[in-house]
Amino acid sequence: MFNRILIANRGEIALRIIRAARELGCETVCVFSEADRDGPWLEQADHTICIGPGPSVDSYLRIDRIISAAETSHAEAIHPGYGFLAENNEFAGVCRDCNIEFIGPSPEAMALLGDKISCKRMAREAGTPVFPGSADAIEDPDEAIEVARSIGFPVIVKASAGGGGRGMRIARTDEELVDGIRTASQEAAAAFGNGAVYVEKFLEHARHIEVQCLGDSHGNSVHLYNRDCTSQRRHQKLIEEGPAPGIKDSIRDAVCVSAADLIRNAKYCGAATVEFLMDREQNFYMLEVNTRVQVEHPVTEAITGVDIVKESILVAAGEHLSVSQGDISITGHAIECRVNAEDPDRNFMPQPGLVEEFMVPGGFGIRVDTHVRSGYRIPPNYDSMIGKLIVHGRDRTEAIAKMQSAIAEFRVGPICTTLSLHRRLLAAKPFIEYDFDIHWVERLLAAPDAESSLLT
Repeated sequence: MFNRILIANRGEIALRIIRAARELGCETVCVFSEADRDGPWLEQADHTICIGPGPSVDSYLRIDRIISAAETSHAEAIHPGYGFLAENNEFAGVCRDCNIEFIGPSPEAMALLGDKISCKRMAREAGTPVFPGSADAIEDPDEAIEVARSIGFPVIVKASAGGGGRGMRIARTDEELVDGIRTASQEAAAAFGNGAVYVEKFLEHARHIEVQCLGDSHGNSVHLYNRDCTSQRRHQKLIEEGPAPGIKDSIRDAVCVSAADLIRNAKYCGAATVEFLMDREQNFYMLEVNTRVQVEHPVTEAITGVDIVKESILVAAGEHLSVSQGDISITGHAIECRVNAEDPDRNFMPQPGLVEEFMVPGGFGIRVDTHVRSGYRIPPNYDSMIGKLIVHGRDRTEAIAKMQSAIAEFRVGPICTTLSLHRRLLAAKPFIEYDFDIHWVERLLAAPDAESSLLT
């Protein structure tokens, strides 16, 4: 086991990693920016090092400064958390070149699965279901039209290196497809430095389902079943739950096994999430693989009892996975609501500033992952998520009721948060009956006068 781990992140995920490392007997080093100098999570680290000013491009995204901090603090490993450099294969490669263990996949596995075109190719080999579409990047509009006509419109143009909805265009005609390829490629090149795009079938009504996997350096891989992340806005998840409700066990198990096979074939070590879209007939199609720990990992921890962050550290240190597939089962149902410092009534305007009141809920089956406390000032430099509220119940009905109760107990002020929105979504008929798709939240927000017809 490592003696000292550097955490190249901030906020609640940094605190989550500190706690896991402490249980494993590891010291921790937290890097921080000037904007985070008073971050409450830094009090829990054994050592702290400032790596630059507030903007992330000058601090949390500076590979040279993070490596320098690791070397001067004699850290043997770096945990990237999520966001920032977590899926940067160059960073993973620099860590290896400097004899620092990267707590995550190898640069080769990250590059292979992080590129959506090569990932789809591997998925086909592993038997993981993928969308019909182009096998390689498309540059010629005529080739794109030929592919689209063969699989049928509508289609979607996607950036090979994309994410978060960038570099994506939906096309229902030849003209829209030609224009979509041009604009998506330009957007992807500007955002990711890679303008490669491909075309695949677009589902009008789809649920977003993902499979949590773990792998080690000894060729072992397991799945930890699935989560439903259908409740989202502009491709950003709001509510996640597990297991995904209403899916036939036989279909669920087959997809989960294929996801674990994909991870194994990639010689993957660490936590990974294979994301899918599912149509109304419960056909699954792989979207992408996230080569890091996910924001919503506590949902899976609640229903399986597996500590995903600790497992990631253990396998990075060369250990075998502590669980085999036969050890893993599902108990109950879990739901996570992301608590963002945003005002839902003002187009989700960010709410940086002083938190004067902060009181979290408690009780059986309730977990709050947060770095915030009363007196903390939310900086304007970073993502607006200030915490995650997770509940675990005997079944989905109990979990929903428990989440509503926990939200009612949660106090944050004077800033606005998304807690009020979550209360509405949890009571909406599409959510209660899980008769929804990835656009249902946007439809609700676009027609607030129709809200009463959506509520149970």
